[in-house]
This record gives sequence, structure tokens and C-alpha cells, in this order.
Amino acid sequence: MTALHLMTATQLLDAYRQKRLSPLDVAEALVRHIDRWEPHLNALYGYHPATFLEAARASSDRWVRGEPRGPLDGVPITLKELIATRGTPIPNGTGLGQQAPAAEDAPPAARLAEDDALLLAKTTCPDFGMLSSGRSSFHGTTRNPWRLDCNTGGSSSGAGAAAAAGYGPLHVGTDIGGSVRLPAAWCGVVGFKPTQGRIPIDPYYVGRCAGPMTRSVDDAALMMTALARTDRRDATRLPPESIDWTDLGLDVSGLRIGVMLEAGCGLPLDDEIARAVEEAAVHLEAAGATLVPLAPVLTREMLDGLDRFWRTRQWSALEALTLEQRERVLPAILAWADDGGRISGVEAVRGFEQTLAMRRATEAVFDDVDAVISPTTPNVAFPVDWVSPTNDPQQPFEHIAYTVPWNMGEQPALSLNAGFSREGMPLGVQLIGPRFADHRVLKLAKTLETRLALEPRWPSPPVAQ
Repeated sequence: MTALHLMTATQLLDAYRQKRLSPLDVAEALVRHIDRWEPHLNALYGYHPATFLEAARASSDRWVRGEPRGPLDGVPITLKELIATRGTPIPNGTGLGQQAPAAEDAPPAARLAEDDALLLAKTTCPDFGMLSSGRSSFHGTTRNPWRLDCNTGGSSSGAGAAAAAGYGPLHVGTDIGGSVRLPAAWCGVVGFKPTQGRIPIDPYYVGRCAGPMTRSVDDAALMMTALARTDRRDATRLPPESIDWTDLGLDVSGLRIGVMLEAGCGLPLDDEIARAVEEAAVHLEAAGATLVPLAPVLTREMLDGLDRFWRTRQWSALEALTLEQRERVLPAILAWADDGGRISGVEAVRGFEQTLAMRRATEAVFDDVDAVISPTTPNVAFPVDWVSPTNDPQQPFEHIAYTVPWNMGEQPALSLNAGFSREGMPLGVQLIGPRFADHRVLKLAKTLETRLALEPRWPSPPVAQ
């Protein structure tokens, strides 16, 4: 039998229905598993095992009576720290002193609670969610379970680590430039950023989405049945739509798949990742798709303009802090945002307009192809104590060139593990579809996942000395 911490949500629900397992069995196994892993990973925030076990006991009683309350009753989940849960403070990865508990659940938390999923814990993130790293002035350092001296990426750092280490099957991150897909790639899991507005989120912002982080495409699709329900608090939400998310069958015959190996700017692409993308594309071609070479959509001007706009935005948040509070922020964030106070309003507006240029460029791609396959990250791994793959606050976004255009363009994009490097680190490939084609992207990912047929392989916790 599969170890309980590695069972998918679908497998758990089947076992509950057949009375082979109870939610309490799973919860107790998870707590033991986390006890072995968490001192090494540091992936969790707001973790209260006694509360989790109590909720699992109540869920088990409902299953014994044959009266589960929701479609995810008893399935463990985590939520990124930035996603509000009633009664828990939101430190934004930054230790700015005592903060009030959140007054209500944010939309993703509310939807999963409605379906009676079991909240295991929140997961860590870097300061303000503005680093693709597991470094945080509040949470400390979150490590990659595949190699503890490697970074998870971010900003959904804890979610990536938790998913790979088997802290239950279902995890939710947020993504404004790649923050679901990047740690998913570096941690070897599935990370899905839907069309903006498909999953309501609060607070909402240009390019900001919530998305599933799981160990299988099936579980990501299952999460969409809850997360995609509407919530009026998000003024960018899409109209409600009836979608059978768990129907993942797809005939790819005749689909035109664009192969985008060059990002247009940023870090050079590692050869091992390039080969993984090319081999994944060949699998889709063997299934009947036509491969079409694609030029990059991103330019240096676009990425630098976005950098200037985001620096200004971050400085506006830092400027509102006291000097004492500001000194608690991770130095790399301060060093990066410092220029924001000197950027003129005209320069900031011009920077923002580059988001519209990205939107035009990304949407135009789908005049010629039905979907795109590309790398998720340009590099295989980077050191755990770095704040980004460059470790340079003045070049903070050189690694997001494959992911950020699709945030600004609002297209759905998914990262899938496509194998491992010579040193045993995961290699992520990205699948992208036109706006609103979220279901097709999941179906295409399921097709590729099936054809890759990778042997199940997950990291094990270090042996106690």
C-alpha cells in the first residue's frame, strides 16, 4: 500500500468511502511524518497538530456515519501564509511586530473550508511575497526536500517544499510572476496558475492568482472544483462557469503546440532543462500534435519596465513603515526597493505600460498555436541561502522570463516535472494556453504526465543522527 503521506486526494477519498482508512489515520501518519521532516525543511506556519487531529477525528466520525459534509471532507490541505484564514495573523513573510488575526477567510480558504478539507497549516513565504526564494525575515529559511542545501524558489516556497515532502496531497500558492510555477519546478511538483480571475482572490492585483500545488495533475484538477467557485470580493473574477474539472481526457491530434526554448532575456537556459522540454514536446508530437518553433515573447525593455514599476510599488509599502519596522525587512528587499523612491511617476507609469506590452505579445502567440511548451525555470537549482538565482538585488527577475509574461497576459500556465538532472534535481516544463482555456491546459498536462510515465520518486526525510 502507498505510504499515507504520498496518497493522492482521490486515493484518500476512495479509501474513506470504502472504510479502509479514516481521516484520523491519515492525520496521525502526517503528524509523525512532519515531525521527521519539518526540523529540516521549515515549510510550515501556524501549524497546530492538536487542532488538526481534532478536526480529523470529527471528520472520521462523519465518515463512520456515512455522512461526509463536503466533497473534500477529511483531505489535508495547506494554504500559503498570504492567503487569509480567520484567526491567524498574516505576517507577509516579514517580522513587523504584533499583527491582528485575519477577520475572515480569503476566497481560496473559504472555498476549501466549504468542502470540508482539513487545514493542516499555512506555508511559508519570503518578505512581501517578492522573492523567488525560501528566505524570509519572519519565517527563516525554507529548504528544498530534494537537497537541503538547495533553494525551493518562491514565493510559494513552503507550499513547494510541503508538496514535495508529502505534507498531504493538496496545497495552495499564489503567483504574480511565477510564484506557484517556479517552486513547483524546483521542487518537482505540479503548479497551476489559472487565467486571472478563474480562482477568486483577495486582495487582487495585476497578474496575481492563486493556484494548486500538488503531486499530480489529477489532484490539481480536483482542487479546481473548489477553488474556481465565484466570490464577489474579487472584482477581477470570471463569470461562473460549469466545468467538469476532473474530466481530463484529451485527443491532441491536430493541436499545434508552440515550442518556446528561448526566453528573450534573463538567465541562459541550462542544457538539461532544454533537453527535458524537447523530449516532452516529442511526447506530445507522438500523441498527434504538430510542433511549431516559437520566438520568445519577452524583451529586455518589458522585464526592466516591470522591475521599475514593482520597485516603486514595493517602496510605497516600505515608506509606510517606521524606521524600526523597516530594519526588520530582509536586506535584499530593502536594497532592491530603495531605487523605487527615486523613480519618477512618469517612469513608473512607463514601467506599468510594459505589462500591457506583455499582454499584447502573449495573446498574439495564440493566433498561430493552440498551446505552448517551454521551460519553467532557466536553471536547475541554486543555493539555499541565496535570495534569487542571481543573488543580486539589482538583477532580481532574470529567472522569471519564462513565467512572468503569462501573468501579465493572464493566460493559464502549468509547471510539470519532466524528469531529473544528473544530480537528481527536478526539471520543470511549462504548458501554456490562451486565456480561459484552463481546462484544456490541465488536460494537456495530464496527457504529458501520462506519456512521460515517470517512476514515482519522492524525497525521504533525513535519518536522525
